[in-house]
Amino acid sequence: MQPKPKALTYLDIFTVILFLISLGLVFFYAPMEAVMGNVQRVFYYHVAVGWVGMLSFLAAAIAGILYLRSKDRKWDRVAVAAVEIGIVFTFLNIVTGSIWARPIWNTWWTWDPRLTTATIMELIYFAYLMLRQGIEDPERRARFGAVYVILGFISVPLTFFSARLFRTIHPVVIGTNQPGAEGQFDMTPKMVQTFLFSLFTFTFVFIDLMWHRLRLGKFAEQVEQLKLKFSQYT
Repeated sequence: MQPKPKALTYLDIFTVILFLISLGLVFFYAPMEAVMGNVQRVFYYHVAVGWVGMLSFLAAAIAGILYLRSKDRKWDRVAVAAVEIGIVFTFLNIVTGSIWARPIWNTWWTWDPRLTTATIMELIYFAYLMLRQGIEDPERRARFGAVYVILGFISVPLTFFSARLFRTIHPVVIGTNQPGAEGQFDMTPKMVQTFLFSLFTFTFVFIDLMWHRLRLGKFAEQVEQLKLKFSQYT
């Protein structure tokens, strides 16, 4: 087993420092929103984890294209790692959204276009992992996975633009809100700074987790190759 790279250790430390600073900004620097109160502070992480989810699915789609062009299995590992991270952070996005929605919409869940498309997107990528388990041949599994993540990426822009394309009560962070959007608010300069720093922080969270997951994926592939070699002699 290869030792952990020093650069990854430094990245871990840097990411933790960024996250601690972002916590300080969210709870002590950004002002409390006048109407929604402290529950609005969920917004900074709600959007940030959603950003990581969509960034992950974009990375998976790019990896899928690169795999189909090169047939290099490393791109399959990148796609799987990105999808797994994307699923986790999209789920966190839905959960934090529900926490924010409860006092604002007076319900944990509503079949709003943004929530519905986000859930469909989550299920599409969850199905990707499930379907991969049913394919034993590594090359066929990688080829199938590459096509799937490319086609599945259609759900990502649909989710992002759903609050702009359809009548929705979900607020738009950047741009003009729908007339019936509930929970919208104007950000002060300190809110904008905190929001942008949260996005910056979670971008590094994504990079750090990807690096760790790719190392794990490489070890898992080596184990799978050893199992295939062993099966040939039994």
